Amino acid sequence: MREADAPISRIAAVILTHNRVAELRRTLQHMLSLAAATAVVVVDNASTDDTAAMLATDFPQVRCVRLAVNIGAAARNAGVAYVDTPYVAFCDDDTWWADGALERAVALLDAHPQVAVLCARVLVGPEGREDPTCAVMAASPLPRDNLPGPALLGFLAGASVVRREAFLQAGGYEPRLFIGGEEGLLALDLAARGWRLVYAAALTVHHHPSSQRDSARRRKLLLRNALWICWMRMPAGMAAYLSWRLLRAARRDIRMAGLRAALRGLPWTLTRRHVVPQDVARWYYALHS
Repeated sequence: MREADAPISRIAAVILTHNRVAELRRTLQHMLSLAAATAVVVVDNASTDDTAAMLATDFPQVRCVRLAVNIGAAARNAGVAYVDTPYVAFCDDDTWWADGALERAVALLDAHPQVAVLCARVLVGPEGREDPTCAVMAASPLPRDNLPGPALLGFLAGASVVRREAFLQAGGYEPRLFIGGEEGLLALDLAARGWRLVYAAALTVHHHPSSQRDSARRRKLLLRNALWICWMRMPAGMAAYLSWRLLRAARRDIRMAGLRAALRGLPWTLTRRHVVPQDVARWYYALHS
């Protein structure tokens, strides 16, 4: 690490992994080749493959937090708790930050103390095609005010830099959501506390999607989680309307599976219900209606 007052010492990278040892090795090679001398922490989400042995043998300089059970996206909370830098850059085992991006993230967050999250521009695959989500974020209709980029009410969990103070204040990721749009609840809870989220196209993340994906299960969890988030944070009438829209837009097989999963968790969502301020609810409605 550089001297404590050097800008790059203000950020650490947290990589989430589960049973993707080959992808993790590639991501670490990229992250450790960056000019930034950033601390790198791997949160191993109860992998049963050779992840632990590979880390010990090939990357002894990388800190590893091993979890006893797979808790999905909430494992990032353990990474944030482990580091003590003001800012944390997240990536998954199939994403990595471009050279220079972390330095720019530190500069932006230092200059804009109201910003809690910077979401990067994502380039997919060897050809580097821009993820379609980037165009959506760039065209955000939310009020930009004096922010360093378009204002957001969501972000890409594996391509974001967070202000650690804000992340901890909002409680991090909810374990019950597991994975699939899990950042939506955190985004609302940050906004409810007055924090701003920004799309920062000057930051770049490379994403080479892993072939180890259960797409059908992920689509079901995306719908379930979107319904839960509506029920937990939106005013009742808005929650009902947005739930109807979500179900109407979903494929029939996913619609029924996602709805059944959501209804099983309805009592839990009611215990966690905290309606966001009116301005945040209006922003959410503008983005989802």
